[in-house]
Amino acid sequence: MSLADLEKRVKVLEDIEEIKKLKRRYCALCDDHYDADALAELFTEDAVWDGKERGRNDGREAIRKFFQNAPSRLPFAIHMVMNPIIEVDGDRATGVWYLFQPCTYADGNQAVWGSARYDEEYVRVNGRWMFKHLTLSSNFWTPFDKGWVETQFAV
Repeated sequence: MSLADLEKRVKVLEDIEEIKKLKRRYCALCDDHYDADALAELFTEDAVWDGKERGRNDGREAIRKFFQNAPSRLPFAIHMVMNPIIEVDGDRATGVWYLFQPCTYADGNQAVWGSARYDEEYVRVNGRWMFKHLTLSSNFWTPFDKGWVETQFAV
């Protein structure tokens, strides 16, 4: 293996680690009462946050507004993301993550389990990885005391 090949491989691994840090920051900010300004800065100006039944938000300002309202819907959440598959191609990358999330729905102060999948596109802007497109596809959201077999719903 040539030195140039080795440098390329190391760069890809460094990029993957930076993307993982981006995702960790996203989760930490969500779990810390959805700091809308800090969350919005993780996205490009023209980014998309698409939560399907939770709504689609086009552009950084729409994403900021969405997260400003998030604590009124989910006053408590722990985003546990796992099993990342990240593919890097120069200044663009894609990622798939699975989410398992205990949370509280404000409506009825209800404890809920949730499971979903994140499909994401990233771009490097001025040397920094950012979200370009994030899609959240829900598997289930269900009352904590009932479980996903007895009571499945998506809200």
